[in-house]
Amino acid sequence: MTTERVRPMQHKKEARRPLDSGEYEVLAAFRHTLRHFLSFSEAAAAEMGLAAQQYQALLAIKGCGGRDTVTINELAHLLLIKHNSAVGLVDRLEGEGLVKRSTAPEDRRKVNLRLTRKGARVFEQLATVHRDELQRIGPKLSEFLDHFSHYPKQAAPRPDR
Repeated sequence: MTTERVRPMQHKKEARRPLDSGEYEVLAAFRHTLRHFLSFSEAAAAEMGLAAQQYQALLAIKGCGGRDTVTINELAHLLLIKHNSAVGLVDRLEGEGLVKRSTAPEDRRKVNLRLTRKGARVFEQLATVHRDELQRIGPKLSEFLDHFSHYPKQAAPRPDR
């Protein structure tokens, strides 16, 4: 469960092949498709009375490596937010009856989060519509990823002069 915030310009400085006009079009279409999915996700969460980040938190808790709990620190890490923002998010989720906090038995300084029955019901409804939407757009996403996974990463070597 190691997710790391990647900063785009921190990749190795290596010779890169410039993009051609077709690649710009594919990048633009890929970004549009991702943004469309995120817009769909926000609207689906709103229909259930949740903010998009609340759904993302429920997903992070439910999808955390076969466990049924995560700590607040883990949640912050998974959502790429600060610890105090995660605490506020958990406060709101707990206020809605969607998650429950408990002290971690192995370390009383840690707080475990678990979905409540209501949280599990709400999450399952949202997860189902998200899966259906991903099944709908999945072939297009696969095309984008396939397109870029087959392009050479570096510029072609220059012949000696």
